[in-house]
Amino acid sequence: MDLRYSEDEERFRAEVRGWLQEALPTLPPKPGSEDWPARRTYDTTWQRMLHDADYAGIDWPREFGGRGATPTEHLLFLEETERAGAPYVGVNFVGLLHAGPTLIAEATDEQRARHLPQILRGEEVWCQGFSEPGAGSDLAALQTRAVRDGDEYVITGQKIWTSFAQVADFCELLVRTDPDAPKHRGITWLIMPMSSPGIEVRPLRTIAGSSEFGEMFLGGVRVPVTNRVGEENDGWRVAVVTFSFERGTAFVGELLRTRELVGRLVKLAPDDAGVRRPAAERDLEVHDRLARPRHGGVAVVRVMREQGVAAGERARVEHCDLADQDLLGGRSVGKHAAFETER
Repeated sequence: MDLRYSEDEERFRAEVRGWLQEALPTLPPKPGSEDWPARRTYDTTWQRMLHDADYAGIDWPREFGGRGATPTEHLLFLEETERAGAPYVGVNFVGLLHAGPTLIAEATDEQRARHLPQILRGEEVWCQGFSEPGAGSDLAALQTRAVRDGDEYVITGQKIWTSFAQVADFCELLVRTDPDAPKHRGITWLIMPMSSPGIEVRPLRTIAGSSEFGEMFLGGVRVPVTNRVGEENDGWRVAVVTFSFERGTAFVGELLRTRELVGRLVKLAPDDAGVRRPAAERDLEVHDRLARPRHGGVAVVRVMREQGVAAGERARVEHCDLADQDLLGGRSVGKHAAFETER
């Protein structure tokens, strides 16, 4: 299955490609993978460049500072940035792809005004405080406590796999505010400033040697009640909204990189006699021995991706006027339901 692009979509592709050709040479050299302050500067510089060119939050609604791109335009943008070797979203990942869209769907006007422009300009970096050591894959079993004390929550507990916590300004945090409620109900979604006293972050090194994840220890951290997104004890429903933004085009970059690597393997692999002949002469036999199992899997994922984009396009057309449709957990997400459906 291949998407068929309209003339307007092909013009958009050409526009993106032209801008990338001009913008990428102006970027400073990429810093080392473990120099986190420098990585933040590099990634947020790129984010500001995207913002100034009207490509930041490309699929965010226009009214919140995005470009309002269709799912297909979003896909084309990701394909072109990947082919050009443009920087990945990097430390802006959580803010742009998870927290920001969740705020669009669920936050108050004041919360949106406070955070969305800064996320798009690269002035705010977010991390995610969801997983816990004792909860495993059962996220709803989290035990980090938040006790109401006047106009603040006092938070105690531990999080793990906290992406980019070492350079983040804010954390999208799930806490338990009612320990006696069923586990999916007594949870609340908070915006936690990472400058708050009582936060300790320890890096976690992966098997690949990277340290983008961390452990986060919370010892009596105070967060204003005004930083709550949604109602108290309704955080699991809000979290489901956050989870939904991991679908769609989230992993197109990884898919394109995988396809490129398979192609390189085909070109580099010698024949049985140890002779490296031109790829055009070897493609079929090499695919038999090397590329076909991998390429076949990539092709399946590509078809699934394109089916998802096509479904998003249909949803955008069919649901653009559904201001009150009940889409998530028995509760409306308001007039931004179509944005949520696209993702």
